Amino acid sequence: MSKIAEQYKDKLPEGLFNELLTEGKKKKLTDKQLKKAFEKLYEKYQYAAIQPGEAIGIITAESFGEPSTQMTLRTFHFAGVAEMNVTLGLPRLIEIFDARKAPSTPSMQIYLNKPYNKDEKHLEKIIGKIKGVKLGDVLAEISINILRTQVEFRPNKKRMRELGINEDDILKGLKDFAKVADITQKDSSFIVKPKNQEAGLPVVFSLKEKVKDLRVKGIKGIHEVLPKKEGKEIVLLSSGTNLAEVIILPEVDKDRTVSNDLFEVGRVLGIEAARQVIMGEASHVIKEQGLPIDHRHIMLISDLMTSSGVIKGVTRSGITSEKESVLARASFETPIKHLINASLQGEIDYLNSVVENVMLNQPVPVGTGLPGLVTKMGKDGDKK
Repeated sequence: MSKIAEQYKDKLPEGLFNELLTEGKKKKLTDKQLKKAFEKLYEKYQYAAIQPGEAIGIITAESFGEPSTQMTLRTFHFAGVAEMNVTLGLPRLIEIFDARKAPSTPSMQIYLNKPYNKDEKHLEKIIGKIKGVKLGDVLAEISINILRTQVEFRPNKKRMRELGINEDDILKGLKDFAKVADITQKDSSFIVKPKNQEAGLPVVFSLKEKVKDLRVKGIKGIHEVLPKKEGKEIVLLSSGTNLAEVIILPEVDKDRTVSNDLFEVGRVLGIEAARQVIMGEASHVIKEQGLPIDHRHIMLISDLMTSSGVIKGVTRSGITSEKESVLARASFETPIKHLINASLQGEIDYLNSVVENVMLNQPVPVGTGLPGLVTKMGKDGDKK
């Protein structure tokens, strides 16, 4: 390591220091150029660092609050596919920061392992494994026998082979009707007859529609899957989400596949992964809108929402309810409830934060209000 690099080793974070050294070696910088690069990096780092006493909470709130009012209130729609909608803009940002239990348009980005992510010939079979295939998708014909009051259908063998479905899958799916109907197989056809002998035609018609909607293959909760080209790689986008079952498929790259459902990611992969999804989803919305919001502000909110080990929204029942100060909790919403509960429990407010000090007309402990200044007074007549 050069003497120039040694001078900056303790002044810069390890990640930035190593990255500049690596880039310097790649670009074959001279000592003079390397010194200039380190000086510039150190200047930028000093400028980016937060000053002691900085009110980062207020700055973060402003950073999101002002530009988010300029966001669009819209849903992106994939042409020709009714199920494929993606909520963007302000509604999605509200969903994320409120920590809604279920997103309005749940979806997944499914990455594939090699060679499946490059070759399109595997796509239909993989999509068939993931997407919920209904019996209606593989039928050659289906009809109602009015005389015998029963539903008769014949599957399309060629279509079944293409989607990797066999007759056992169909029989397994038809077990759902075992309580209300008798199922028999005759050659390559199936017969579904209501157990109630007096069942009229409306019951049989209803049974026919249920048979067509029966899921025979695929993963529960996923309604549609579309392939998308990202550079040289094929990525699958899904409408609906089921992360736990998708990542166990051998064709799927479990390390990169992600869902936009925060709570599902938290359940399957843990709280750190949920924190990463909050950051990724918020960044995606902001980037899509072209807004200049500092990434560190997104990180601060993500940390705040997940620091307790569970996902909590920026709401009165979420992170606000955990504030140490009684007055701060009361200033947000439902003040009477907070004040009565605090009185009953004998809570003490140590006035460590901003809101409670503003309420009491005291200097707030941020910025110049953070340090306590003590003046050393001289004796009377002391010239010093």
